[in-house]
Amino acid sequence: MGTGTDRLARLLQLASPALPVGAYSYSGGLEAAIEAGIVKDAESAGRWIGDVLEFSVARLEAPVLARMLEEDADIARWNAFLLAARETAELRAETVQMGYSLARLLPALGIAPLALEEPSFAAAFAQAARAWRLAPREALVAYLWAWVENQVTAAVKAVPLGQTDGQKLLLSLGERLDALAEAAIGCREDEIANFAPRLALLSARHETQYSRLFRS
Repeated sequence: MGTGTDRLARLLQLASPALPVGAYSYSGGLEAAIEAGIVKDAESAGRWIGDVLEFSVARLEAPVLARMLEEDADIARWNAFLLAARETAELRAETVQMGYSLARLLPALGIAPLALEEPSFAAAFAQAARAWRLAPREALVAYLWAWVENQVTAAVKAVPLGQTDGQKLLLSLGERLDALAEAAIGCREDEIANFAPRLALLSARHETQYSRLFRS
């Protein structure tokens, strides 16, 4: 891959909001929480995003991605596991559509295409990270950061929040990511779980929400 600086640039590229996967069009259930009055200001936004990060993303997507990043990873198996674990049609479509977009981009970046009919975003992300020989822990932090940044951006637009509040949220939430990445790497297979019932209910309601900015 080249120097450490080269790898850092690739890491930033994967975590960048400029990555053309359509992440900006999804709120991951946040918009439904705003509609329900659960998220209404910076404090409640930070609490909601932090809880989804800890109890859903860090306990399901992050440990699955950690296994996809292993040298002898069975990406097809873990991709199927992740898709089956998505609670609603919207959340499943979100990761499939973002995964499809990133998978289409891979050959243009000199990366072998994924041999998956429905690649999740995590699977396509892992394919790029492995091809660029990124350290698994750093790749996990980048993945989590991209998720957090998208959530905060959605909150700034939809709550709405000021830009300063958004930056404070990013600073606070970003401090959790290294520990969550380490936990994901050390997570046993029988510990991988996704128990966020309120997120599931609100996401299901969002599918028929009358007025929305986001696709999920």
